[in-house]
Amino acid sequence: MKQLVIDISDISTHQSAAKQLFEFAGSENVFLFDAEMGNGKTTFIKSMCLFLGVTDTMSSPTYSIVNEYNAPHGKVFHFDLYRITNRNELFEFGFEDYLNDKNHIFIEWPMFSIPFLDSYIKINLKLENNKRYLYAEIINTYD
Repeated sequence: MKQLVIDISDISTHQSAAKQLFEFAGSENVFLFDAEMGNGKTTFIKSMCLFLGVTDTMSSPTYSIVNEYNAPHGKVFHFDLYRITNRNELFEFGFEDYLNDKNHIFIEWPMFSIPFLDSYIKINLKLENNKRYLYAEIINTYD
């Protein structure tokens, strides 16, 4: 299992951490974020968007479910599935239509999205000893 661990305690390091994460991900474009509420998911996703060249105003999609941003190399979709209660809601919402190889997809609270995915980067953000760490691993469901 290939895993990446990055100390992201200092927000000034988020751009270099985003670069490391994208290099680790290779061609994988779907990133699932697992962390407790208030643990920095949206903040780090904003840093990833900035690294990709997004210049739009970014915000949490908690109420809209998905925010779409333009980047020089395609679209970026930021999902917050906190209010989703089952996978059928995602199907009805047209979630599968967003799964396009050319777009980057960032998903907070991803539990119900996993059955739609063949592969993704699983990201855990954890507080340990007063530091914030990003743990990433590549998941291939078809292996």
